[in-house]
Amino acid sequence: MAHEALKSDVLSRRCDPASLPFDTTDDVEPLADIVGQSRAVEAVRFGIDIEQHGYNIFALGPPGVGKLSLVRQFLETRAAAEPTPSDWCYVNNFEEPHKPRALSLPPGWAHRLCKDMEVLVDDATGAMNAAFESDTYQQRQQNLQQQFADQQKSSFDRIQEEAKEKGLAVIQAPQGIGILPLDENAKPMSPKRVEKLSDQERSELEQRAEELQRHMQGILQEAPRMQRQIRQKLKDLNQEIAAESIAPLIDDLKRTYKDIDGVEAYLEAVRRDMIENAEQILKIQQAVQEPGDAQAAPPIPIQPPVPPAMEAAALLRRYRVNVLVGRDGNHGAPLVYEDHPNYPNLLGRVEHMVQMGALVADFNLIKPGALHQANGGYLVLDAHKLLMAPQLWEGLKRALRAEEIRIESLYESIGLIQTVSLEPEPIPLRVKVVVMGRPILYHLLREYDEEFAELFKVAADFDTEMDWDDQQDLYAHLIATLVHKDGLRPFDRTAVARVIERSGRLAEDSRKLSVHMRSVADLLHEASHWAAEAGSPVVRAEHVQHAIDAQVYRFDRIAQRLREEIHRGTLLVDTDGAAVGQINGLAVMKIGDLMFGRPSRITARVRVGSGKVIDIEREVELGESTHSKGVLILSGFLAGRYARDLPLALSASLVFEQSYGPIGGDSASLAELLALLSAIASVPLRQDVAVTGSVNQHGQVQAIGGVNEKIEGFFDVCAARGLTGRQGVAIPASNAQHLMLRQDVVDAVDAGRFAVYTVGTVDDAIDLLAAMPAGVPDAEGRYGGDTFNGKVAASLEAFALRRKTFAPKAAGGGEEGGQEA
Repeated sequence: MAHEALKSDVLSRRCDPASLPFDTTDDVEPLADIVGQSRAVEAVRFGIDIEQHGYNIFALGPPGVGKLSLVRQFLETRAAAEPTPSDWCYVNNFEEPHKPRALSLPPGWAHRLCKDMEVLVDDATGAMNAAFESDTYQQRQQNLQQQFADQQKSSFDRIQEEAKEKGLAVIQAPQGIGILPLDENAKPMSPKRVEKLSDQERSELEQRAEELQRHMQGILQEAPRMQRQIRQKLKDLNQEIAAESIAPLIDDLKRTYKDIDGVEAYLEAVRRDMIENAEQILKIQQAVQEPGDAQAAPPIPIQPPVPPAMEAAALLRRYRVNVLVGRDGNHGAPLVYEDHPNYPNLLGRVEHMVQMGALVADFNLIKPGALHQANGGYLVLDAHKLLMAPQLWEGLKRALRAEEIRIESLYESIGLIQTVSLEPEPIPLRVKVVVMGRPILYHLLREYDEEFAELFKVAADFDTEMDWDDQQDLYAHLIATLVHKDGLRPFDRTAVARVIERSGRLAEDSRKLSVHMRSVADLLHEASHWAAEAGSPVVRAEHVQHAIDAQVYRFDRIAQRLREEIHRGTLLVDTDGAAVGQINGLAVMKIGDLMFGRPSRITARVRVGSGKVIDIEREVELGESTHSKGVLILSGFLAGRYARDLPLALSASLVFEQSYGPIGGDSASLAELLALLSAIASVPLRQDVAVTGSVNQHGQVQAIGGVNEKIEGFFDVCAARGLTGRQGVAIPASNAQHLMLRQDVVDAVDAGRFAVYTVGTVDDAIDLLAAMPAGVPDAEGRYGGDTFNGKVAASLEAFALRRKTFAPKAAGGGEEGGQEA
């Protein structure tokens, strides 16, 4: 096929406002269904419906296509129809306090249990106070105390009787118990009387005193035992009274929660612990009520005493209920989107509080994570944020794999800290996780994480475009839905038509519409703003165009500066005349959300050599691998077309002039090949036509990206210098269907002041750019001497002869090129 100049009507597809079946978006009912993502919707539906382990969902797609909105819309509908999951709370484990117990309760019952336990503690302390202040208890306590006193008095009386029989007296003094001798009147002897006794009398007296002392010690040693017995009896009495006072309260709660697993056993443990600690509870409560007595303390304490109120609060905390997740008033399954995922936010944490200068923790300080909140429902996470948080990805996988939530600190999970801490009982996990991220993240995880495929078996692949031909009306309804949802001014049919056209440009295809919802929604918001600025109650096409122009202008500084430098001659780009080994290539740059085309001069130089084409960009490490691949393809094309029967005896260099950044992609390979062929044939090429397209080894021109921006980039340069009617851009024929050019470019083509050409082969481009035909090979594969290809072949043949002439004649010697020849 030959090159073709495209007509203006194929350069940009237009949406006829008259084809839209409404006057404004107010006339359109909002869509209830999700548009343009049938594959992703089907995958999400399947992932939710299947209840097998590991069928979590990874929603992959570029940012802005509406992954979060679609997932939320779909899951909100599904979650509302599902049953509300259980409440969860942590309670004290009285046998192992460092291992709090987890209780599952029906929805709304966790806070109820919490309040009931607060009431129980108040009622129990009040009941015990009343019971211990009763006359019955006081009488029984006094009886025990009197029993102890009587036993002590009886023991002392026996000692006195024995002492009297031995002529001795036992007296109690502040320093302890003493033994004194008695005279004949049973009165204690004075010291002078004792001194007058004979040695034998004193010896007998001492002997009797020693015997009494030994006997007295035996009796006195029974006192601690009797004291312990009395204390045990008092404790048994206290526990008996406490049990009688709190039993009705505990039994009432047991009846209330009798059908809930685990609560009855917990209440029984509370009963035992309250009875066991009844004395301490009452003592602390009395200290709180009588602070004057509690303030007695040594004048210089080793450490500050614990205030009674704090001690009471610490003791009674053991009977609290820590509601981890309460579903009060909730209907349906939970749907949680964790916008700031980190280890404690996702998996829960144990907080600490300061007591007496030390950090302490108990079950009341256990805090839930997003997994707890979403348990029994759905959890939505961002893949990039998930992977950026230390150890969070591994923690999530552990929870999903084990199907339980285990609360531990990040440092404990990786073994950096081995301290005694809380070990809360793990909570069973039943949740459907939806992770959203770019396709590259999905494929990297799939390739390098062995557990990923087992835990995320459903991929919801979000599309970036939808068909224009048969879904234009549906897309118009989508626009109307967004307008209604965001409360914007109504759009008339001209505005909607312009938005549809802009969507085609965003899709870079005249047959597709973009479903990049963020870009479309931004355009709608800004168009509504400019309509409001203009005082228009309805958004019209000119307001949409104003929004588009404003978006471009905000990011257009660099592009404008480059065009200015080209116009001033700082950057060398010719837009008229012809030159040998030189051509205008086209590249695309992206600044923010703006893509724009930049013309660049590409030059080639050739000489006799060994057949190597040097890519200067690659040599200086500015050329990326895809660009280097394109240059290597040129060598294959040259050898295949022109050097089948003789060595390719040239050295060539290719370069993007005045390019100081990375060069990527192979879209300039056609321009580079034309510049190289021009240099070999010494035939000038037109400089008023820029070229873009990749080429294969057979000389076929292949489609490239950014075709609209490239055309517009060269058009802007030509328009700044003045359009001559000869200027234009050559693009691959397969890119014609992607054209959605600006209106000023279309108008210039329609007026004959600019042209857009399509080429299908290298020869088509040669016919367009050279002042002679490309030429067709004869039956023997030779080209005519007056054709472009003929001149290329003749030059390469001459290079081969020169190379052979200069090759060393010595046998076995010669350079690499000589050996090839």
